[in-house]
Amino acid sequence: MMDWTDRHCRFFHRLLSRHTRLYTEMVTTGALLHGDVPRHLDFDAAEHPLALQLGGSEPADLARCARLGQEWGYDEINLNCGCPSERVQRGAFGACLMAEPRLVADCVKAMVDAVDLPVTVKHRIGIDKGESYEFVRDFVGTVAQSGCRVFIVHARNAWLKGLSPKENREVPPLRYELVHRLKQDFPRLVIAINGGLTSDAVVHEQLQELDGAMIGREAYHHPWWLAGWDAQFYGEPPSALRREEVEEQMVRYMEREHAARGTPWSSIARHMMGLYNGLPGARRWRQVWSDHRLKGEPPAEVMRRAHEGLELVA
Repeated sequence: MMDWTDRHCRFFHRLLSRHTRLYTEMVTTGALLHGDVPRHLDFDAAEHPLALQLGGSEPADLARCARLGQEWGYDEINLNCGCPSERVQRGAFGACLMAEPRLVADCVKAMVDAVDLPVTVKHRIGIDKGESYEFVRDFVGTVAQSGCRVFIVHARNAWLKGLSPKENREVPPLRYELVHRLKQDFPRLVIAINGGLTSDAVVHEQLQELDGAMIGREAYHHPWWLAGWDAQFYGEPPSALRREEVEEQMVRYMEREHAARGTPWSSIARHMMGLYNGLPGARRWRQVWSDHRLKGEPPAEVMRRAHEGLELVA
C-alpha cells in the first residue's frame, strides 16, 4: 500500500471505523534514518490504534526506527516480509526476507529489545513457485522464537521474478488452508489472514479459524465497507453515519491541513474517491473532486459542486 495509506487516507478511514487497526504504508529504514522523519511519521491522534510498518533488513537500523515509532506514539511496529516489488528486493527486504528466517528473527529480536510495543510480522505463505507448507511453518516457528506473537499472513506466494506487484496480488493462487494450518500448529500465536477478502461473509468465515483479518485495496477502493465493521466485528450498534457527514468532516480536515501545512485539498481528496461507489451520480461526483481546474477553489465549494446531481442515500 505504498503511496496509498498515508496519514490523510488513514484519517479518512478512521472516520468510517473507530476500532479497526490502521497500518501505515511501508516506511523504509533509510527514509527514517536519512530523510524527513516528521513527513513519514506524523499522524493525527484520531488515527489510533495505529501500527507503523517498516521495511528493512538490518537489525540495528530497524531497532532505531522502532524506537522512533515508539517516541512518535505508534501502537505497534510491523515488519514487512511480504512486498514483492523489485525496488524492495533491491533493498534486500520485503518478501525476499522469507528466505532468511534467521535474519528476520534477529531483526525482530532487535526491535523487541528496543521498544515496549508489540512487534509483528506481515509475510506471504511462500516465495516463487514453492508450495511446501513446511517453508512457511519453519519461517513462523523461527521468527516466533525471537518474541514475535502476531503474524499477518498474505495467503499467496510472492513470485520474486516475472510478475509485477499487481500480478503478485492476483496470479499466485490463494491457499487459505495453509494459514489455517499455521494456527493449528501454533495455537498460542495470533494468526491473521490477508488476501482476497472482499465481503463480511468471507471475513466471518475466516474468523472461525483465525484471529484476525487484514483488508488492503478492497477497503481502499470501497471505503464505505468500513462503515459497517464496528457493528459486524466489534459488537457496536449499527452505525447511523451517512456518507455526506464523512465528506463534510473531510472538508473540514482539508481546511485545517491547508491552514496548518499548506496541504492542497487534492492531495487529500484522492483517497476518498470511492466513497459514493455504486450510487447514482457517483461518477460525476468523482469527476468534480478530481478536476484540476478546481484546485484553486475552497473544498467546501468543490463539495457543493460535486453534489449537483448526486443522489444521496445513507
